[in-house]
Amino acid sequence: MRWFINFMAGRRGADQLSFALIIVFFVLSVLFMFLPTELFFIRIVAYIPLGISVYRMFSKDIFKRQIENDKFMFWWRDISTKINKKINRVKDNKTHKFIKCPKCRQLLRLPRGRGKIRIVCPKCSNTFERKT
Repeated sequence: MRWFINFMAGRRGADQLSFALIIVFFVLSVLFMFLPTELFFIRIVAYIPLGISVYRMFSKDIFKRQIENDKFMFWWRDISTKINKKINRVKDNKTHKFIKCPKCRQLLRLPRGRGKIRIVCPKCSNTFERKT
């Protein structure tokens, strides 16, 4: 085990981008299982993300790998935020109604079952009435 510790000294190991590349490998592998056998050379494409991931894990250029991972995390943060917002909206759909302010188009979350209520937009202070 000591040899592995010595081998990994100065290397980054696995990070979020490496894990994402491994997931892409598994997804492509499953998709390519359904291809006809004469298209076997296309299945090799699935191994490209795996090779990149292994290369990243064992690379000694930590600074470049950190920059690559930071770019990926910046991109992924936007996507995961949008996904989480959609999931939370679906979860709240039974107890709340979502409407947009007619003036500034701000998304507002209102409780369901309150009848007709007066709403004040927190962004533009526009007042309007809606049925919840």
